[in-house]
Amino acid sequence: MSETETEQEESLFEAPPMAEQERMVEAILFATAEPVTSKEIEARMPHGSDAAEALAHLRKRYEGRGVNVVKVGDAWAIRTAGDLGFLMQKETVETRKLSRAAIETLAIVAYHQPVTRAEIEEIRGVSVSRGTVDQLLELEWIRFGRRRMTPGRPVTYVVTQHFLDHFGLENARDLPGLKELRAAGLLENRPPMGNIASIDGEDEDESDAPLDDQDELFGDA
Repeated sequence: MSETETEQEESLFEAPPMAEQERMVEAILFATAEPVTSKEIEARMPHGSDAAEALAHLRKRYEGRGVNVVKVGDAWAIRTAGDLGFLMQKETVETRKLSRAAIETLAIVAYHQPVTRAEIEEIRGVSVSRGTVDQLLELEWIRFGRRRMTPGRPVTYVVTQHFLDHFGLENARDLPGLKELRAAGLLENRPPMGNIASIDGEDEDESDAPLDDQDELFGDA
């Protein structure tokens, strides 16, 4: 085997320069509508590539621009910068609205996940219809979590990556707390329907608002 052939064969197993890896990751994210994980990205790249490092560099390079590289759960996507979302409003078509029961149920799942149906009903103070849960499952706002290791092994519910992507959240802990919602004027200081814990785990006092005041947080689906 000639020296040239040896060099070409070795080059097949060498990772591309990081700048080239960034370009590859950028191309994948632009061509993919749904968020993709770093493992899925790396599987499409040449042997020896480091998708995680390329993503970190690409995310930094897009900071402050019209579109950003964002993490959604354990996946990545290119999305319009949050402060420029108003430019996209004319392109948004409302095809389906959530009922108040669905909004309340979604809020409880988001702030208390993983949560069972019985726990949702305890917090809401009323029963949860099968149709409400089915609607949220169909819209891919929530999904089944692990079963509880308690009698009956009830199934739990958690929010989905689709939910996080829609609201521009990296994970559920990025949801605003009740104090932040009240400061923004989204909640009123009224006696609570049930005991609602804030996202940081602190229990709120009796001045907390009921969950049915959180519909402005989730809006229309």
